[in-house]
Amino acid sequence: MRDFNRVIRCLAYTLELLVLFMLQETPGLLPPIYGVRPVLLLPAVIAIALFEEEIPAMAFGIVGGLFCDFGLAGALGFHGAALAVLCFFISLQSRSVMQVNLATALITGAWSIGLTVCAQWFFLYYFTYSMPEYAFTHHYLPKYFYTMLFVPLLYLLNKALYQALRPAT
Repeated sequence: MRDFNRVIRCLAYTLELLVLFMLQETPGLLPPIYGVRPVLLLPAVIAIALFEEEIPAMAFGIVGGLFCDFGLAGALGFHGAALAVLCFFISLQSRSVMQVNLATALITGAWSIGLTVCAQWFFLYYFTYSMPEYAFTHHYLPKYFYTMLFVPLLYLLNKALYQALRPAT
């Protein structure tokens, strides 16, 4: 029964990432604020990493990152590699150091999404375009705050999913 619940949970997470990718990429579905739309996959893979073990969390980080690479402009594999390392680290910390609740999910979302958005700006924009400060304050910061709005919702969704299909102990 334990393996069956794990398979169902993995299928549910994969379906969640696929649906969130479609929602994120559908024009006009989520209203742009300050000209930017949220990246729904970032809080989703962070919430998954809070509940799953290290290797599955890293795998979902890769999947979510590759979906981000397909949807966002940039080098293929950039988000996949970044989110794989980030999700592995978040899962390791949630298993050994921190207690997983809404407050820690918000704190983890704040620093990890901030780190990802800053890495996007630094590696994909800073070296190739002029006026990087303007782009950071008028595009990347609004994207960060708009994405942060979805952290509590996706945390609660993944918590309910994990509790419904948690491994038997």
